[in-house]
Amino acid sequence: MEIEEIKKNSNNKEFMLNAVSKQGKYLDLASEELKDDEDVVKAAVAQDGEALEFVSERLKDNAQIVMQAIKKAPWTACYASERLKAKKDIIMASVINYGQTLYYASQELRDDKEVVKAAVANKGIIIKYASYRLQNDKELATIAIKQDKRAFQFISKELKKDEEIKQLIN
Repeated sequence: MEIEEIKKNSNNKEFMLNAVSKQGKYLDLASEELKDDEDVVKAAVAQDGEALEFVSERLKDNAQIVMQAIKKAPWTACYASERLKAKKDIIMASVINYGQTLYYASQELRDDKEVVKAAVANKGIIIKYASYRLQNDKELATIAIKQDKRAFQFISKELKKDEEIKQLIN
């Protein structure tokens, strides 16, 4: 499929459905109207979760579409609406496989032990984005440091003095 042909048909729903079914990121070339069309967007995201980047703001607030993208490409949670970044099920679906998503999570979820535990088990250094309360949680600090010794620099001052924690970095 030629790029010029896709651009000429950017507002043709049937053509774009076919195009994004073969290469989800062709959604970038679709008209604004079709980037806001659930059928086209669902086809694009089903083919390539990374197509979520090109979805309309309205549909980035659609939990079903965002979850579909996360299942294919966990890091795409960063494109979700602010409302969805505050939903625990959305963030959990991502942080389990891509701990860095904690960076995009709401403040409330950065203070949720279950969410932070899943994130640091995947990428220890991401404890840096947890709430101070959870940076001071010995269980989470232990998980994070075992996953990545560099996490030590982001735990609380109190825990840095803890003998058991210190032994994890030696």
